[in-house]
Amino acid sequence: MMKSSAPIKVALIEDHEDIRTGISFIINNHPDFECTAYSNAETALVSFKHKLPDVVLMDINLPGIDGIECTKQIRQHYPKVLIMMCTVYEDSNKIFSALKAGAHGYILKRTAGEILLESIKELMNGGSPMSSEIARKVVNSFNTELNGPLHDEAILTRRENEILDYLAKGFRNKEVADQLHVSLNTIRCHIYNIYEKLHVQSRIEALNKTGRRLF
Repeated sequence: MMKSSAPIKVALIEDHEDIRTGISFIINNHPDFECTAYSNAETALVSFKHKLPDVVLMDINLPGIDGIECTKQIRQHYPKVLIMMCTVYEDSNKIFSALKAGAHGYILKRTAGEILLESIKELMNGGSPMSSEIARKVVNSFNTELNGPLHDEAILTRRENEILDYLAKGFRNKEVADQLHVSLNTIRCHIYNIYEKLHVQSRIEALNKTGRRLF
């Protein structure tokens, strides 16, 4: 009998009770994850001395130690723990402060539940998931610094590039969902993010802009 893999241990640090309860429910409702929630960074840091998570979902605006400082401390003491910011902040200062502190990903709280879970898995698989609005700001910043464009494909996540590969083969959205074992709504959300990041309005434009051809 094949041994089932252990669930991904997620620590959620979020001071708003309703949001904390909602995100915890989404994560714990899936068998691949188990979530422990904390209302502040101090409590989480004490807990981590005894039991480390695989992934931390980190709010920024926390009472006491804020999310960026907490990220620095976790990266300093527990470098193998992966950290993804989960916040409402979209301004460049917060984004780059978090990334400079050592965050591996940055998503917005309005992210759909299925995309949130996929982002955690992507993080565990070596990716750096970001909401489309965040990814665009990061790329625009590098474009300004380097004085030249980055390849459009580089701003897409591994899963988004995978979906584009299927679309290039002529797969319909439902067929892509079946291949990736996710819901049709999840594929639609990914395609929306692809369009937003690439500034396109159709799959043909998206394929052309990333150098793919429709077979």
